[in-house]
Amino acid sequence: MTAGIARSILAARYLRDGESSFTDVCRRVAAALGRNDQEAATFFGEMHSLRFLPNSPTLMNAGTELGQLAACFTLHVGDSIPEIFDALKWGALIHQSGGGTGYNFSAIRPKASPVRLSEGVASGPVSFMRIFNEATEVIRQGGRRRGANIGILNVGHPDILEFICSKQTEGELANFNISVMADDTFMRWITEGRTNEVWLTHPCTGDEVTAGAIWEALVDGIWTNGEPGVLFSGEINRHNPTPRLGPIEATNPCGEQPLLPFESCVLGSVNLARFVEDGKVDAAAFRRTITIAVRFLDRIIDVNRYPIPAIEEATHQTRKIGLGVMGVHDALLMLGLPYDTEEARELCRSLMETLTRTAVATSHELARETGPFPAWKGSIWEPRTVRNAALTSIAPTGSISLLAGCSGGIEPLYSFAYTRRRTVDATFEMLHPLFARELDTTVRSLCPTAGEADRRIQEVIRHVRATGTIQDIAWLPASFRRLYRAALDIGWEDHIKMQAAFQEHVHASISKTINMPETATREDVAAAVILAWECRLKGVTIYRTGSRQDVVLALGEEEEKQPWPGVCCRPPELRAG
Repeated sequence: MTAGIARSILAARYLRDGESSFTDVCRRVAAALGRNDQEAATFFGEMHSLRFLPNSPTLMNAGTELGQLAACFTLHVGDSIPEIFDALKWGALIHQSGGGTGYNFSAIRPKASPVRLSEGVASGPVSFMRIFNEATEVIRQGGRRRGANIGILNVGHPDILEFICSKQTEGELANFNISVMADDTFMRWITEGRTNEVWLTHPCTGDEVTAGAIWEALVDGIWTNGEPGVLFSGEINRHNPTPRLGPIEATNPCGEQPLLPFESCVLGSVNLARFVEDGKVDAAAFRRTITIAVRFLDRIIDVNRYPIPAIEEATHQTRKIGLGVMGVHDALLMLGLPYDTEEARELCRSLMETLTRTAVATSHELARETGPFPAWKGSIWEPRTVRNAALTSIAPTGSISLLAGCSGGIEPLYSFAYTRRRTVDATFEMLHPLFARELDTTVRSLCPTAGEADRRIQEVIRHVRATGTIQDIAWLPASFRRLYRAALDIGWEDHIKMQAAFQEHVHASISKTINMPETATREDVAAAVILAWECRLKGVTIYRTGSRQDVVLALGEEEEKQPWPGVCCRPPELRAG
């Protein structure tokens, strides 16, 4: 949001030798991907205008010797020592190149199982996750950022309780998100009240585990510190575009991209805020950017340098891309629509339908030019030809949304004023520019003198920075308070409904946090997971405020803050022109 944080991220993550500006980055990336000068100029224009940005590895590595441009990878983890440590090695190479990895550890035999070759007993999947975690700790992604992982275990694995509790102590498995892969049968047992029935019996110890014991541990983990997340294997695989290649069992670290073993996916995001003009969305410009973005992302598949041959082969088989959106809350604010309204959800549903429909049409044109993806026969697309097995996905856009000066992904603003920590090893005071401008206009219309207005504006900003809300400032107009509702002002049901509105027209999945207040109960958490499943989400991540000490976004006073340099929609250097 601020010039300072965008410049810091640009210098720390994206600038290469000889580069000094975002313009230089865009030129390098466009030259690496464009087949000719005209196409390179088109790609440059979309990035430089901040209408579209690809994922961070593309901005970091395009046109460099490393040349690894994808963000998302999933790897197969087998049950033997060679298979497990092959996955560890492959993950290290991916992290070094700038990607994140997803692992499903369910193939590893449960703790206490006999090991024939050593005549010992197995230590179980969680023990190996700790090894993967330590390896990640010492490897930096391309020298720019630490690696990210997701560890997944199927709800029917005998070690599921140990897995659910593996991050009970904050700081454990710090380089992993963890998620339970829950099938429809398990969720039906829970909703039907079959919690006292035995869900599984450990094959070695004979211990019986009820569905209720698993559910209680899962809900308690989420309530305590936000983990594990929950993935819904039924919904994921009902939308598996290539079922003949096998079931999908893993996702990338933030969960928005379910992938087959060894697949990778390149992501990109269209900045919705850039298409709002005079109180409406410029639909023609939106469609034009989508068309260019699909060609941009598809081109990456061909020029990318893959960490291992198996990933290159699997990726070329399906040619999946993940085009999504960012700047959603900004766009809604510009349109005067509160985030938690049916009108806002309907607009977002419509815009995502346009994005996916336009992306599919572009992929169809690409298939006419160069042929469909190799695994097309037997896919859900047949008989229609498309170049890409899946086209849309919604990523968190953490770094690129800061570059673009817009809200991240489809998330509501965490707060309109807050502290951002551990971003490129610095701390920043953030103030949302739309909020700041409207607050200034609103307060000055209410106050008799400029001095009184200045004082009240600063009071509001201090209050928001401390509490995250303006809803308790009664003297502000009700219409202003209704529009400027932040993440914690929005009920968890409305968070889920917005995710569901987008998911209707997203091929892959969505990275989104369902925020809950500190006062939320375990019953609230349980109800949210069930609602997410009933709304046909592919996964859900829930965070209760205050349940973790170490957070990136924080309210209240913090030490060693970097001063906020002023109100600006985006840094001057990033502006078009």
